[in-house]
Amino acid sequence: MEHLLDAGNIQVLKVDRGGQVTYHGPGQLIAYLLLDLKRAGLGVKGLVNLLETAVIDLLTTQAIHAQTRLGAPGVYVGGAKIASLGLRVKQNCCYHGLALNVDLDLEPFSRINPCGYPGLAVTRLLDLGVTLPLAKIAEKLATTISSRLGRQAIIQS
Repeated sequence: MEHLLDAGNIQVLKVDRGGQVTYHGPGQLIAYLLLDLKRAGLGVKGLVNLLETAVIDLLTTQAIHAQTRLGAPGVYVGGAKIASLGLRVKQNCCYHGLALNVDLDLEPFSRINPCGYPGLAVTRLLDLGVTLPLAKIAEKLATTISSRLGRQAIIQS
């Protein structure tokens, strides 16, 4: 709660995942994995790396250079966070996942310390010149994550 500065009229929900506090809203791509880590041959660090790398791969296809930060899970562009991770692992099963800022209103992030980091800048794909529809970005991310898991994505429209 110490990282919630001013919720205003935004509903606040406590959830059992890592990452302190974040904002979810329209225009944000949420990818929640329900995954048996043992069966996938992954540990928690491996899963974090897989998700971060999948987002970086997606951004690379849009000519955006992104990177990770040691000790601060997520994906960053020019020092601003574009994708957040918040995982919960129980009995080798992963719940929750990642949020990629596509074209959402970033103002609510000014009312929190994103991911528990005071003053952390956030950005979105729209501000980086990406105008693909959210559904197309979701398809590309699902395909990338599936491929990294050694699986084939099944996309239904």
